[in-house]
Amino acid sequence: MATSVRAAGGGSAPPAAQAPGSSTGPGSHRQPPSGRSGWRSTLYRLDLKAVPYVFVAPFFLTFAAFGLFPLIYTGWLSLHRVELGGSAQWKGLDNYSSLATSEFFWNALANTFTIGVISTVPQLLMALGLAHLLNYKLRGRGFFRVAVLAPYATSIAAATLVFAQLFNTDYGLINTVLGWAGFDPVAWESSKWPAQMAISTIVTWRWTGYNALIYLAAMQAVPQDLYEAAALDGASRWRQFLSVTIPSIRPTILFTVIVSTIGATQLFGEPMLFGGSVGISGGSGNQFQTLSLLMYEKGWVTGALGQASAIAWVMLLLLLLIGGIQALIARSNRNRSHRRSSRSGHIRTKAGS
Repeated sequence: MATSVRAAGGGSAPPAAQAPGSSTGPGSHRQPPSGRSGWRSTLYRLDLKAVPYVFVAPFFLTFAAFGLFPLIYTGWLSLHRVELGGSAQWKGLDNYSSLATSEFFWNALANTFTIGVISTVPQLLMALGLAHLLNYKLRGRGFFRVAVLAPYATSIAAATLVFAQLFNTDYGLINTVLGWAGFDPVAWESSKWPAQMAISTIVTWRWTGYNALIYLAAMQAVPQDLYEAAALDGASRWRQFLSVTIPSIRPTILFTVIVSTIGATQLFGEPMLFGGSVGISGGSGNQFQTLSLLMYEKGWVTGALGQASAIAWVMLLLLLLIGGIQALIARSNRNRSHRRSSRSGHIRTKAGS
């Protein structure tokens, strides 16, 4: 019986049943996925590649509308003669050449530099000292940390008006105290250096606490092992500050120097409000007129938008130049530190061998 069955089947076993959708031979092709699975695959690829661009698109659109377009348009205006209500006339680099021969421009550039130096250097030095004191375990240090930030939260207009009253030539508190000490009254508003010192005092008062908190955050990230090792070597707290703290927070110091330089170049509110009715011109003799004030005066008082745009681009180029110099300094410091560490490691390797 078994023999007859095998003979009837041709001597071979019956073929096994194949699963649906499986290939039936060498020349067969895989069936395409169903419509629903293909739609899901397309959505997945779209979600993986396109959605991140959707998330970052608002920033780039906002930057293009309020950052990139004004920058390019200002550069275009700087190459034209443009007055309020008039049409633009191509002038090329005439606006820049007129700035190079303008006494007002060089006076504003010198005032910007001197006010920036007078306000930035003491500001950062005092911020370092405050941060060093707040880094210790003082009683009520939380209150002091909030107190040093209070000037930063104060309005520029309110702070400048208060200091303008303090430095008033006739009835100001500063001249009153100087009179008690036997000194003559100082013309804080009409003299060049007293006016610049007064404006620098406002800037220093307002930004010292802000920079102090930045330094404090950097100091708290310094490992305590470094201070313990320095104390075991007999280093005093002043020596620890110079040899451990300052080198450890050097990148933060460079950051504050760059930010303070940018702020000093763009100084506008303090000198304008300090000068009162002649604040836009930087005093009766332009003794404290900065580049920002000169740009505002050219654009909105005299109506020369082309010259104002040229001043804006000169300020941008100055900031890029200063940033590039500071970047080169930071790079040289990093290379010097790397060479020093490599040299010390090589010496230790020789001593160990």
